[in-house]
Amino acid sequence: MMKRKGEPTHGKGVSRRSFLKGAGGVIGATALGSAATTASAKPAEHPEVASRKGIRAYPATGATITLRVNGKAFKTEVTPSTTLLEVLREKMDLTGSKESCGRGACGACTVLLDGRSVNSCMMLAIDAVGSEITTVEGLARDGRLDPVQAAFVKNDACQCGYCTPGFVVRTRALLNENPNPSLDEIKKGLSGNICRCASYVQIFAAASEAIQGGRS
Repeated sequence: MMKRKGEPTHGKGVSRRSFLKGAGGVIGATALGSAATTASAKPAEHPEVASRKGIRAYPATGATITLRVNGKAFKTEVTPSTTLLEVLREKMDLTGSKESCGRGACGACTVLLDGRSVNSCMMLAIDAVGSEITTVEGLARDGRLDPVQAAFVKNDACQCGYCTPGFVVRTRALLNENPNPSLDEIKKGLSGNICRCASYVQIFAAASEAIQGGRS
């Protein structure tokens, strides 16, 4: 093998350039093999690792978790960045919770978490593990609408209907917190939800009538 003038050799006629080329090929092949192995690896069944007391760590490649939604256990694979809303809509087909602003500003994605209202677009699915989640689909019981749902229907408290599920769930949470709110308390309690069609008069009327239905 010919070498360039002044280029040192290593061993039996192996030039520095040839050596580096060979080493680079080995490193590249190793990297590709490692990437292929990572891509084909499936999330472990119980991959969370307690890094310290009370804190669980989940792998970036994904993990299997179990959520309790509307009284039933649901097992699914998520990454640490998967939101609760994504799981509900894309994996469970519970499309009542709407994806609108994506930053917790409109309330269209409102669900109940252990009885209190949360914006599911802002909550990670892994943070909901161990809690009882209720969506608008889970408010009806034994084939009967929740009093809040019935009041919204009776008062025609919607136009396009996109924000309605969030308002219904938030109203249920409000009445659970305060079974007999005043009109001002209703307005304040629902202030985190936005209706772009401006059906607020009907929505407040529905919430006021639902008071008679008591707790869910």
